[in-house]
Amino acid sequence: MATCSVTTTPAIKNVSMGQIEFGEGDTLLVAILGSCLGVTLHDARSGIGTMAHVVLPDSAGRATTLGKFADTAIPQMVEILAQHGVNLTALKAKVVGGACMFGNGGPLKIGESNVQAVTSTLRAMRIPVLAQDVGGSHGRRISFSCQDGRIQIERVGLSSKTI
Repeated sequence: MATCSVTTTPAIKNVSMGQIEFGEGDTLLVAILGSCLGVTLHDARSGIGTMAHVVLPDSAGRATTLGKFADTAIPQMVEILAQHGVNLTALKAKVVGGACMFGNGGPLKIGESNVQAVTSTLRAMRIPVLAQDVGGSHGRRISFSCQDGRIQIERVGLSSKTI
């Protein structure tokens, strides 16, 4: 009798600009980032996580597209995780992106502003940042494993790494 091995491939969810996605188990959440930030929240015990593709630092009171802004995305991510029964005191964050895509000078330092806003919001919500890969002038493609919380980072023109 022949034996058959079954291999499963992880579910992949693309996280577009302004979106928040939830995943668990072998789900991979994937985003392509320039000055935007990929913010992940993860609970290691449950293998559950979320990723937001943050575009801008401040919503200025706008309640639309909560994932688009640092000040609304992170509270919404926490709410999503709470709805799935995650122990919120166990959450850990990782932050990737925030490249300076328009040169080093001028007023368009959106990446830097995004990093400041996200880290400030995480600090205010008492969510520790375990790792980050921010700044520079290269775009990134990230794959976040909801199972173990690792993020594989592919940087244009540079070597890849895992945080």
